[in-house]
Amino acid sequence: MLAVAAAHSDVIGVWLAEEPDGYDAQLMRARVTVERALRAHHQRHASAVVLEEAARRAALMAARRMPQDPVPWVCMLALAQIDERQVRREHREVSAEPMLPNGPWGLLHGVNQRDPYNREAFHRVSQFLLARSAPPAASLAAMFDFGRWVASWAPAGSPLLLLPLYALVEQCRQQSAWRRSDPLWRRQWAEEPTVTYALKAFHHWFRQVEAPLRSVTDLHHLAYALWAGHRFVEAAEVFTAVGAYASREPWASVQSSSNHPDGGEALLLRARRQSLSFARTHAPSSGPPS
Repeated sequence: MLAVAAAHSDVIGVWLAEEPDGYDAQLMRARVTVERALRAHHQRHASAVVLEEAARRAALMAARRMPQDPVPWVCMLALAQIDERQVRREHREVSAEPMLPNGPWGLLHGVNQRDPYNREAFHRVSQFLLARSAPPAASLAAMFDFGRWVASWAPAGSPLLLLPLYALVEQCRQQSAWRRSDPLWRRQWAEEPTVTYALKAFHHWFRQVEAPLRSVTDLHHLAYALWAGHRFVEAAEVFTAVGAYASREPWASVQSSSNHPDGGEALLLRARRQSLSFARTHAPSSGPPS
């Protein structure tokens, strides 16, 4: 988040001028340059190539200086999505899971050795799978396969249990981009295996992780999945936990933009209202009547 904010300014340059040998400043330079390279790539700007090389140099420098820090490896993993044709060898390694395509599995392993089950690293791999030079349907299928595979072994308390839910939201986003509507799309959330993934994330992540460690975006993805899957009591518990903190996603991607061009706000409020109302009238009895 600091890198996203700092990418708009020269604050990191000022910091480096004051502390040229400071590791934190050097690491933030890598983070900020990665963010700028990704933005330039998404905008198809000519500076993307130069920024990518600068970001890679900064990440490698940080990795050499602090070998046990996972962040430089996360930076290099984030840059993999720029290499859509997988020109670099480290972006086309064979996966240990046969159903997954070649990818930056060595970089992911490098992160996992230093910080097991790092949330950002696995989301970066999902972004890489979507960005590959492949038919959109094949890229989306690879993201689904990756999410399901990770969710099959991710430990209790890990936000990686939500990866299949993110994949389904991405499917809706792509359908909107292709101007294709599926009237039965929401029904998938109440069917297997999606409802099982949502309930598994609810019981084995949400219920087992302390509130300060939960991502607001993860909470909103789980709340949407439970609400869309007609699990209103569980959804109400998640909405109560998230409190007043809103998230643009997944609501902006799963709304009907033609009818509600509000960034998903109306859908979020409706889902919250319905879930809390249902939970109030269907709450289990606390004990025998007096």
